[in-house]
Amino acid sequence: MLRSMFSAISGLRAHQTKMDTVANNIANVNTVGFKTQNTVFETTLTQVLRSGKGPDATEGGTNPAQVGLGVKLAAITTDFGQGKTQNTGRALDFMIQGDGFFVTKSGGQQLFTRAGSFTFDGAGKLITADGNRVQGWMSDADGTIDTGGTLEDLQVQYGAALPPKATTAVTMSRNVLIDAAATTAGTNVKVAKATVYNQAGVEQRLNLTWTQQSVDNSTGDSYWLLNVANEDGSTTPAPVTYGAKFSAGKDPVFTGPGATTATPTDTYGTAHTIAVPGWGAPTGATFDFTQVTAQAAGTAIAAVDQNGYTAGSLSSFSLSEDGTMTGVYTNNERRAIGKLAMATFDNPSGLINMGNTSYAVGDNSGVALIGAAGTGSLGTLSSGALEMSNVDLSEEFTGLIIAQRGFQANSRVISASDELLQDLVNLKR
Repeated sequence: MLRSMFSAISGLRAHQTKMDTVANNIANVNTVGFKTQNTVFETTLTQVLRSGKGPDATEGGTNPAQVGLGVKLAAITTDFGQGKTQNTGRALDFMIQGDGFFVTKSGGQQLFTRAGSFTFDGAGKLITADGNRVQGWMSDADGTIDTGGTLEDLQVQYGAALPPKATTAVTMSRNVLIDAAATTAGTNVKVAKATVYNQAGVEQRLNLTWTQQSVDNSTGDSYWLLNVANEDGSTTPAPVTYGAKFSAGKDPVFTGPGATTATPTDTYGTAHTIAVPGWGAPTGATFDFTQVTAQAAGTAIAAVDQNGYTAGSLSSFSLSEDGTMTGVYTNNERRAIGKLAMATFDNPSGLINMGNTSYAVGDNSGVALIGAAGTGSLGTLSSGALEMSNVDLSEEFTGLIIAQRGFQANSRVISASDELLQDLVNLKR
């Protein structure tokens, strides 16, 4: 038999594999997170018909005469290039911008995928379309996430209770409005409002009454009495009074509690806050006045922040670019629920395709480098969008023609070899 016939057979097999790869790419043109595959060919063994010879003093050298014995598949490579964005508006659709894979778990096996179309199972766990559980880190009771901890199933339980938190800190801002013409103590009175919560989550509204005592118009120093009391006038807990001094360019200084006059003091930088016993917690709520100044005009002093809240339940969640899942509760609180884990590899092409757009660690992929989105070489995440297949149909149709012509040409070689053998048989006649 002729060597050409067997070489052509290897060509048929190789181009059939290329055709299979192209067909699979085209079939997955609309598969979320699919990555294009490409075939790479290489020559098989060659037969040396004549060895080469180096030049000597009398003759020139000769090159070896070699006949190739066909082609074989060298590799099927995967193009992990970024796919286009498909906006869906669905809260559970996540897209990776850049390098990395979502980490999932199927049974006891860790898998990796770029397809971010997730949903929930009956236990509130985040899963892929084929039921694999999405991995990450859950937050503790305070909303803190340890990304150095062990991976676990991500879980979002709508309606989960958030217990109340007593107010321990209130931040005040803007201006205590000075009346430079008020020479008599008590003629300039300003009232600010603050809302706090006790340990049961019950809202308490406070009046912070500022009474101007005196003003030094030459230095700009002003002296006040601050009375903190319940807005409804109740005396449980009892109102408390402080003396306060404001100076240009310095933090306010307080005396008390129980002050009856605004005692001047030069102890700056040590009394930035005052504690009101009995409100919010057993130790009281600390009011921070470092952002407050005394001015003749401007915006009146007000409470701009406080850290307490009433009880609530989880109503929705959102995803940030670093993969943090933030829960939104019915009491308007926002707290981290968990964070999606991502993985990257030294050689993603070495991953084993497990089907269902998932990959497993391969012998040549390297170990999975786990981290949070946006750290190291890991990409960022977008919610409400999916990564489309990166299949380029124009390239695939071109590859289809190349595979078809290559297969056709090799079949012609077999036909020609058959005709040569027929002529050889006919020599006997």
